[in-house]
Amino acid sequence: MTATHEAVARRLRDAYGGGVVPPLRDALEPTDVQGAYAVQTINTRFWEAQGRRIVGRKAGLTAKAVQAQLGVDQPDFGVLFDDMRVADGGRLDPARTIQPKAEAEIAFILGGDLSNPDTTAQQVAAAVASVHAAIEIVDSRIADWQISFADTVADNGSSAFFVLADEGSPLAGLDLEGAAMEMTVNGAVASTGIGAAALGNPLNAAAWLARTLAGRGEPLKAGDILLAGALGPMVALTPGDQVEARIAGIGTCSFTYKA
Repeated sequence: MTATHEAVARRLRDAYGGGVVPPLRDALEPTDVQGAYAVQTINTRFWEAQGRRIVGRKAGLTAKAVQAQLGVDQPDFGVLFDDMRVADGGRLDPARTIQPKAEAEIAFILGGDLSNPDTTAQQVAAAVASVHAAIEIVDSRIADWQISFADTVADNGSSAFFVLADEGSPLAGLDLEGAAMEMTVNGAVASTGIGAAALGNPLNAAAWLARTLAGRGEPLKAGDILLAGALGPMVALTPGDQVEARIAGIGTCSFTYKA
């Protein structure tokens, strides 16, 4: 990590309270994976020192539709903190966001550690305690979402908040790959997709994340929440919106975007 990484990290932290910043191209090349994760790590450590608690991770850019929207071609990850969770059926105050979008996902709560840098989807399946419908509210501190891969990685995977269905299901017998997703906004269908959008199967996305984190010495642990990636396109939010995600065979969750 360099002084440049520290400066970029500070720029992003300041944006949470002061609005968006231009793309980070003056300091990070669009494909600078190591530099971008260095910036993310600096801010993760800063926030932990401020008392925020890590409760899991999110895999991002696992759906081709979202990759196309953002002009990237590989997955990424970000950190989930305890204060990012919005209660199922609860509210998210628009004042806490900048330019948010919602996406429906399948989430796992782990019942075992995943510390093998060669973790397989089958090993992830054996470690899953429960499967949940989820909504991730992504947001960007980068003006107008003009992000490169490095921009979104540095910015904690463009993550902001998440909703996890209160009710989970055991993994056994679930068709994750074929699970149809429908996300509605104010009762109208706004996004559709299927479990296979997440790297062919959400367990594949989870295994990618487990391998990547284990290789970094930050393995997933029992109790962690894992968001396995969007199942369809993101939808921009407007104050007053009621958002519900329904994933066939898995469940539903919802929130309202208002104070």
